[in-house]
Amino acid sequence: MSEIADGRRRRRRSDAERSAAAVLDAAVHVLGRHPDAKVEQVAAAAGVTRQTVYAHYPSRPLLVAAVVDRITAAAVAALDAAEADTDSVTEALLRWLDVTWRLFDRYPLLLHPSVAAVDQADADRQHAPVVERLERLIRHGQTTGEFDSSLSPAWLVSATIALGHAAGGEVAAGRMTTTETATALRHSILRLYGVHET
Repeated sequence: MSEIADGRRRRRRSDAERSAAAVLDAAVHVLGRHPDAKVEQVAAAAGVTRQTVYAHYPSRPLLVAAVVDRITAAAVAALDAAEADTDSVTEALLRWLDVTWRLFDRYPLLLHPSVAAVDQADADRQHAPVVERLERLIRHGQTTGEFDSSLSPAWLVSATIALGHAAGGEVAAGRMTTTETATALRHSILRLYGVHET
């Protein structure tokens, strides 16, 4: 009898895990691209009810945080791949910028006020893997002499993030195209890091 009950519990747990995964997949697709979308739209995309979404994520901010966590994990994997097999640290930096800009462009949620309003501890946790990689890249570039070593890595990280948010704001406001902004961002950051463009 207990084996039957255990089997049912395992099936229920497995069904719940599949349901939670479907909700998160749908949320990444819907909220990632349309930050003001309603929970009902996420539920419809996942093929579940609104109540099911809330059963897995009791509030919209928790769902948004889970979406950002998923996007961050994808970003970290892409950044690690971008750093591999580069001839110079500057080339790795340009790939890093390319990857992050494509993510901002693909997922407007990352620049949305709902993300900016999350608890600071959560924001720090979510940014940490990306920040750690950028700081490591900066230190490497300063060691090789490719980047200006008179500026602290922490300052360069903060300035890079601020420029990225400014770039996103320009696109969102319609003042610049995505291509124009990507070019301006690359140029500005290379100058900030003391890299002489050829």
